[in-house]
Amino acid sequence: MSAFSALRSSKLVSWKPVQTLSHSFFYQLSTLWFRRKFNSFKRTLGYTYTKLFEFDVFVQTGRLQQTLAGCVERSGVALHSGNVSTVRLCPARAGRGRFFDFCSNDFPASVDFAEVSPLCTTLCKGGFRIRTVEHLLSALEATGVDNCRIELHNLDAQSQGHEAEIPIFDGSAREWVAAVEEVGLKVAADLYGNSVEKMAPHVNEPVYVSRNDSFVAAFPADGVQITYGINFPQAPAIGCQWFSTAPLDNLAYSMQIALSRTFCIYEEVEQMRNAGLIRGGSLENAIVCSASKGWLNPPLHFSDEPCRHKILDLIGDLSLFAQFGNQGLPVAHIVAYKACKFGSFLPNIRYSHLSI
Repeated sequence: MSAFSALRSSKLVSWKPVQTLSHSFFYQLSTLWFRRKFNSFKRTLGYTYTKLFEFDVFVQTGRLQQTLAGCVERSGVALHSGNVSTVRLCPARAGRGRFFDFCSNDFPASVDFAEVSPLCTTLCKGGFRIRTVEHLLSALEATGVDNCRIELHNLDAQSQGHEAEIPIFDGSAREWVAAVEEVGLKVAADLYGNSVEKMAPHVNEPVYVSRNDSFVAAFPADGVQITYGINFPQAPAIGCQWFSTAPLDNLAYSMQIALSRTFCIYEEVEQMRNAGLIRGGSLENAIVCSASKGWLNPPLHFSDEPCRHKILDLIGDLSLFAQFGNQGLPVAHIVAYKACKFGSFLPNIRYSHLSI
């Protein structure tokens, strides 16, 4: 019996999926590390769970909502389209949240507008699409930019007018963290000039969402912590990796997560390009691993850089749950396994019965 099967069958735990996903939650998780990790979770949580659970509470963070102290602009090549675009980050009032301004259309950075798309997270509204938003939103969520107007402009004459894509830079979130640091933060004010306290979703009992062999689970915790696992048996240089953040804050994100770059398997590049993807990809904006030769453009920033980058992506996806300038990341210990395409089923999950 797998660790997850054992945990789920325990009489001490009542499991309930977020919304109504039809996929069963039984995984053959064979690594001894993972089994030990989950046994550790059960020992250290110290709770007896006797009722059904869901994300159901917003709690006070003791902090005020923030925004940028000024505007800052970055331009670059997009990963999938290969087009050049410019992003201008501007202050926004408290309660407005993060939103995109593209072709005179406002796109709230919300799960309500998330669309299924391959290898990136896409927002769609009124026939307009913005692709590969996860790195930018990850940086804004982690650095505390709660309210922000994100102006987006296509600079490539051949680009489609109804679509835009966020620049990839070196494949990490470093450029976005640097942009925030360049202008700094200030307390955001609402229409009446008042500050607003920042709230955060809080997990009181275990919750999970799954699809095929991917899952994301959340356990009660005093702060935000993320444990992530990946497995790429076709590329031994990557293989099975795990990384767990300490309680996640701005410093931990900047030092441990933001520098990690996107990656791909060399033998899959041609297939992806034939599918119209990674047209802007290069050795300058991704780390590339060959199944037979290992890493083609070392050195890595971290030995487990691919796993850390998946945490970066996950933070960007979870930021889409932010509402009205509040925190998107739940106060919880989030455990994810092979959730590479978590953004593809974001439209299927919500926080339920939120209360403030």
